[in-house]
Amino acid sequence: MKWMKKITMFIMASCPYCKKALRWMDELRAEDTKYGEIETEIIDESARPDIARRYDYYYVPAFFIGEKKLHEGAADPDMIRRVFDVALEE
Repeated sequence: MKWMKKITMFIMASCPYCKKALRWMDELRAEDTKYGEIETEIIDESARPDIARRYDYYYVPAFFIGEKKLHEGAADPDMIRRVFDVALEE
């Protein structure tokens, strides 16, 4: 079995860009089963500021693998696909 990297995603419940990103993530996972296998930790920064403070970002949604920031701010399906693809790389 191939090892995948975990994506950590920071959101805010009231953020319209976060809601769109979550919807596009679901759509991409439905399109391609390999994306469905990627572990994703979704953290609401309002609910978990103790964790959010450990990461360097300003805008949500923000995507990390480990401590490496892959994207922050408004997203589109192509950007999310790139984040997923990085998670699948060995």
